[in-house]
Amino acid sequence: MSTSQNPLSSFDKFLKEEVTEECKALLSTLPKEEVMLSTLYKYQGFWCAARPLAGVLACQQHFQAQDTDILLTTTPKSGTTWLKALMFALINRKHSPITKDHPLIANNPHDLVRYLELDLYVNHQVPDLASFTSPRLFSTHLPFVSLPKSVHQSACKLVYLCRDPKDTFVSLWHFTRKLRAQNPEIISFEAAFHNYCKGVNPFGPFWDHILGYWNESLRNPEKLLFLQYEDMKKQPRLHLRRLAEFIRCPISAQEETEGVVDEILGFCSFDNLRNLKVNKDGRVSTGVENSAFFRRGEVGDWKNHLTAEMGDRLDKIIEEKFCGSGLSF
Repeated sequence: MSTSQNPLSSFDKFLKEEVTEECKALLSTLPKEEVMLSTLYKYQGFWCAARPLAGVLACQQHFQAQDTDILLTTTPKSGTTWLKALMFALINRKHSPITKDHPLIANNPHDLVRYLELDLYVNHQVPDLASFTSPRLFSTHLPFVSLPKSVHQSACKLVYLCRDPKDTFVSLWHFTRKLRAQNPEIISFEAAFHNYCKGVNPFGPFWDHILGYWNESLRNPEKLLFLQYEDMKKQPRLHLRRLAEFIRCPISAQEETEGVVDEILGFCSFDNLRNLKVNKDGRVSTGVENSAFFRRGEVGDWKNHLTAEMGDRLDKIIEEKFCGSGLSF
């Protein structure tokens, strides 16, 4: 895709492209809300724009999970880009060591670990996945209950990453403003925050999304590894080793001696990825600039954007929604 293409027009085109008649018929029956980026429709208990919803329907109907597959499942803007980079480097470390020819140097993580509903199945076509080598690595923002049946029925692994909802909201706000650079005030910060607190956000409500995966991780820890962004930032070595063990690709004693863990973490660090040429100049398939995926990535950045009252409001929602679950932020 040409780097001279307008990122606003290309992403708008992505959202507004025609959907199938099946999807149109479904949309006419669904509740809808106007939010930061577009109209969201409520389907199977979560909110989704029309164009991605067509991809949701397609992947639910056609994706056939294999027992060796690994799905990275996340709430939007919770560290997905970092997780994709870490997992790609971890899984491919034998035949793609950290060198100047590493795939992540020439490709954004989202182009190497592709979304089911937002990428592979979004164009009304069933993709040919024959070229994907095992273990196949995919990603999705779908809630647990809405994953394709084959995912539930197979022995594939799920890695889930979530983040403090206060930081998630701020990151989502900045991301959508970047996409709407020519009309950033299409909805006010306060209105967007109000919608978020109501649970009206892409693939939200955030509490249902998080609790769905949290509860499944308690029921089936062999299938689903539940991670929190703040814990990963605090103890990245520990959690990289946990990821390796979970996907049955453990770090060997020799690799520990050779410093493989620190090598992967350094290479996939926020600053290193952000400063790669591809992430300064390139765009992913939907037309979004790669640079839009790298803002700050800091824990607690919400304090620079939310008022004390806003922070308290979200804290109360979090406390209420997660009460008795054993999960906290």
